[in-house]
Amino acid sequence: MSDAVGASPRVTVTVADGVADVRLNRPEKRNALDPAMFEALVTAGEGLKARPGLRAVVLSGEGPDFCAGLDFASFQAMRSGERLSASVRLPAAAGPAKAAGQRACYVWAELPVPVIAALHGNALGGGLQVALGADIRIVAPGARLGLLEVTWGLVPDMTGTQLVPELVGRDVAKELIYTGRVVSGEEAVAIGLATRTAPDPLAAARTLAREIAGRSPHAIRAAKRLLDLAGRTSLEAGFAAEQEEIRALIGSPNQAEAVAARFGKRDPVFAEAEASDW
Repeated sequence: MSDAVGASPRVTVTVADGVADVRLNRPEKRNALDPAMFEALVTAGEGLKARPGLRAVVLSGEGPDFCAGLDFASFQAMRSGERLSASVRLPAAAGPAKAAGQRACYVWAELPVPVIAALHGNALGGGLQVALGADIRIVAPGARLGLLEVTWGLVPDMTGTQLVPELVGRDVAKELIYTGRVVSGEEAVAIGLATRTAPDPLAAARTLAREIAGRSPHAIRAAKRLLDLAGRTSLEAGFAAEQEEIRALIGSPNQAEAVAARFGKRDPVFAEAEASDW
């Protein structure tokens, strides 16, 4: 059963069988980012955080591109020192991302469940940074990915300077950001900017999301929490967190069901995770 839960024309959200399909929906403008798109992305992500029964999210773009970056009107406004994204009014942020553009990207990293971005066409500038909030990026071989801000006399300011080095290494991140070089989907995978290629990234992302949705939601959420700690905390703290998570999982109803299903050679039937479990 599919449930349409997104009301914004800029970003549509439907949920079916625990998988949310989030779609940037401004194809006539190549899904370019304007204040309304920033607000819609944050609102969609925040709305999914506490959604009961959510197990995975697929993030994609309608039309020929994932997202071609900032709307040209934003660049025009910058010539006079105006920053259109600053006009977006959002509730106060609890996480590390405070600016509207950063929140439009990082809200996907803050979701308690895996987010899979399906990238085709252009994923440039702010568009690529939106995809950085995903756990996994599946790209078309001929997709175009790049951080073009330097060509406009700017720097990536939507999480890019902090998240890209984690993926590709500090030196490669510097080369990409200093030059504004655009890479293909295939090169993006080779350097670690994307996870893997697929001829139809959206179909591949949906298949992967359904596979993840079939696992214990408590185990998946625990895995995301632990993996997001890696490299951002000490080994001592990370190892301690592992032990905390495993103690909570062993003998829990969903862990017992996973074991019973494996031995019984049947599909498991898991209880849903609650918002309080995150």
